[in-house]
Amino acid sequence: MTVAIAGAAVAAGLAVAGCSSTIEGRAQPVLETGTVDAVDVTGTPGSGTTTSSAPTTTPEGGDVGFDAEVGECVTLGGTTTDASIEEASCGSNESNYKVIGKAEQSTQCISDADNYYAESRNGIEMGALCLDIDWVVGGCMDVGGGTTGPERIDCTETSAADGVKVVAIEQSATDVNACGSGNSGYVYPERRFVVCVEEL
Repeated sequence: MTVAIAGAAVAAGLAVAGCSSTIEGRAQPVLETGTVDAVDVTGTPGSGTTTSSAPTTTPEGGDVGFDAEVGECVTLGGTTTDASIEEASCGSNESNYKVIGKAEQSTQCISDADNYYAESRNGIEMGALCLDIDWVVGGCMDVGGGTTGPERIDCTETSAADGVKVVAIEQSATDVNACGSGNSGYVYPERRFVVCVEEL
């Protein structure tokens, strides 16, 4: 997406039973300056439709030990030395990412994906889950979650670092002007949709 939301930087070592190899999981590192704020918009609404999901064009492939299918959601968190990834129900308080694709390497994830979770064996990347933030229209997220990544919050939360409420997901749009006057948005140019938000 054009306005990138970087998720948690995670890395973990898991011993493989009966083998001398090590499997490590990692995700895209946090940007040096943290998350990037949504773009303020002044303009007229676009003609896109509102939906709660976006298409994926990332090919499936690779070998990731964590079992998650495209369309399922996860909780991705932790740090570079203590990673965590768990199953979560989409739209739940625990869910912060949705699996949008699988790839042999994280570099093969679609360019506007929000994050990835990759596993490597003996330093060789074996597979990756390509991830988007689990946006829910009407729901709120703190996209400035630091090392733990984005976090679902109550929409009345006022202490969130970068709290936003999702007001619409505009399909067939590549510009934040699709969100209308006074709103902000996160643009996913390759898949041509915009997540329109209000700042809390």
